[in-house]
Amino acid sequence: MVRIQTEPFDTAALIAQLQARSAGRAGAYVHFLGMVRDYSPQSSSHSLFLEHYPGMCEREIEALCARARERFGVLDTLVVHRVGELPLGDPIVFVGVASAHRGDAFRACEYIIDTLKTTAPFWKRETLASGQAFWVQQHASDADKTAQWDTRHES
Repeated sequence: MVRIQTEPFDTAALIAQLQARSAGRAGAYVHFLGMVRDYSPQSSSHSLFLEHYPGMCEREIEALCARARERFGVLDTLVVHRVGELPLGDPIVFVGVASAHRGDAFRACEYIIDTLKTTAPFWKRETLASGQAFWVQQHASDADKTAQWDTRHES
């Protein structure tokens, strides 16, 4: 399941939803919670605005979750990503994985968030406390992490 939304989400409710959907089959649940943080090294950030390509974004994330389920043999995945104007400290993304085994759950969760950061069509604009705004560029290190998954032979 993948949701893109403007409103805040309840992490505990998302974990409970994932557990209910895989009850009795999963021995491990792993989740990642990403928060809006201060990106700027020069000045304090005020907020982060996220845009996405509706429809395409959800399809891309659903496809990478399907690859994670197949590649790591996990039972279920749940991704919720927020868009719109988000203040510092707000939750921005939740990735949850249910699996029979913890190792598979950890690897699948890491794979999803690494790949999501570089393949899902999101655009981030940071606004500083001064009012100056700029588009956040993708980091080479994020692209490198995603590329490493293509060369790994884990399963």
